[in-house]
Amino acid sequence: MRTGAVSWDVDARHSLFHGRRKGRPLRQGQQALIENRLPDLLMPPPPETVGTVDLSGVFDPPVRAVWLEIGFGGGEHLAWQAEHNPDVGIIGCEPFVNGVASLLRHIAHGGLRNVRIHPDDARPLIEALPSGGLERVFLLHPDPWPKRRHHGRRLVQRGWLDRMWEVLVPGGLLRLATDDVGYLRWMLARLTAHPGFRWTGTQLTDLTDRRADWPETRYETKARRQGRSPAYLEFRRH
Repeated sequence: MRTGAVSWDVDARHSLFHGRRKGRPLRQGQQALIENRLPDLLMPPPPETVGTVDLSGVFDPPVRAVWLEIGFGGGEHLAWQAEHNPDVGIIGCEPFVNGVASLLRHIAHGGLRNVRIHPDDARPLIEALPSGGLERVFLLHPDPWPKRRHHGRRLVQRGWLDRMWEVLVPGGLLRLATDDVGYLRWMLARLTAHPGFRWTGTQLTDLTDRRADWPETRYETKARRQGRSPAYLEFRRH
């Protein structure tokens, strides 16, 4: 999922997106999905005013809760969650057009009606979300930006965690995954230091064992083949 991951600085509105927006040329079927299916599933353009998106009218039929996935890659995880949680509306953010086309294929195949897509940098949308508007947020395998001079591009920063605390409902879940040891340490250091989040695990194996409602993506499968072991983090809004 790294190709379309976003980054976050202290002032997200003035940060630049770092990453690819397009890979291989789209096949005819993929282009048709972008042209014919995407317009009906687009999130409304986020206003510039913080906390002003009205989520109540985004999904039809109405849903009991809204989840957000940032950088959904090929869309396997998001589509699985949408299929297994039909009473939940899921917003997916992904600027990588090939990933958007992949998710649209999953949506068409599963006949999913509870997905909306923001095919761009997630940060303007996150800033426009209302306080307590989300029940869950997923950030799975973002770009680790391993070089020290690029650490400011990592999405998991104190400012981002502050915003996640604001947009999650009390008791809401923040789920993260990475197969990069350096980024794992970075995530754990900042999450455990944040007063608004508590780890839901009780033992070290909770970091390495996927939960039953956490499907493996093709990126994770590739990482395992290459000898990297993913870690799974779940924190609850305190």
